[in-house]
Amino acid sequence: MFKTVVTLIRGSVAATGEELEDRTALLILDQQMRDAAAAVERSKRTLALAIAQDQQEGRKLEATIARIDDLETRAVAALEGGREDLAREAAEAIAGLEADRDAAMTARALFATEIARLKQHVASAQARINELDRGRRLARASEAVRSLRRSGIEAARPYESTLPEAESTLRRLRDRQMEAQAADDALVELDVATGPLATAERLAEQGFGPRLKTTADDVLARLKSKQTSTT
Repeated sequence: MFKTVVTLIRGSVAATGEELEDRTALLILDQQMRDAAAAVERSKRTLALAIAQDQQEGRKLEATIARIDDLETRAVAALEGGREDLAREAAEAIAGLEADRDAAMTARALFATEIARLKQHVASAQARINELDRGRRLARASEAVRSLRRSGIEAARPYESTLPEAESTLRRLRDRQMEAQAADDALVELDVATGPLATAERLAEQGFGPRLKTTADDVLARLKSKQTSTT
């Protein structure tokens, strides 16, 4: 007996734990999805920052290339004008600008790689979140249906009537009404058979007093009397 009680308690605890887990599963899923969505938003902001920095490096690169082209044109003109000193000064500036150009190109290559990686990560994460959201909606719908079914089949509370009980009450009410109607009909028939009118009718049939109802014989006799009077 003690072992049975212990087993029953363990079973009740397990059932309660499963029910609690079912009730909180959707809440946990909602929070996990909010956390995941926040992480995706951070990734999107990082991606946007990387794209902005890449665009900035692109503008700097274009400006550097334009300055290099301009200085090269001027340096050639200085050489043609016999001013090698100015041409050398321009060449030193061009060398520094070319270093900046190469650094900017390297930076843009790194940004391109990182941007591609972030785009793929964000797209994949967003697709997974969308799939989770669809699954969450289905889970909520399934849970709602299951709750309705569970509420419909669970045992009624002591103070609540069930549908079968209501149907049984209606059947009993109809049976009593039919019995009452049958009794009323029987009383009417009994009154007709045994009442004063019935007694008077029987007396009339025996020749004691006029008939209460016209019979076929009465109608035939009246017709014959009319025939006799006309002839």
